[in-house]
Amino acid sequence: MKFITSTILTALLSFATCLFLPWWVIAIVGFVVAFAIPQKAGVAFLAGFVALFLLWAGLSFYISNNNGHLLAHKISLLFIKVDNTTLLFLFTGLIGGLVAGFGSLSGRLFRKLFLAK
Repeated sequence: MKFITSTILTALLSFATCLFLPWWVIAIVGFVVAFAIPQKAGVAFLAGFVALFLLWAGLSFYISNNNGHLLAHKISLLFIKVDNTTLLFLFTGLIGGLVAGFGSLSGRLFRKLFLAK
């Protein structure tokens, strides 16, 4: 239950904060959520990773779908040298997932350090 709560909370807070702040605030959101909700380190990383992987991959698909994937085709050729928008969406989700996952892992480890007796 904590995993689902942490995943949803990380995704919602990341979406809301990215409307007003830079993209890297997702690491801070993952840190705060993992600090607030006690979990094991691997579970905290996985919750942050899954939350932002799904959020960023879904948002990139939604935004790209609105313009007929015109820009996504050009960017996929530029970055991954293949005209494959699905791979670009997965790559985008991977970047967001890793940033939030490591932020969540840091929050969990900081909680362990901070609350150690």
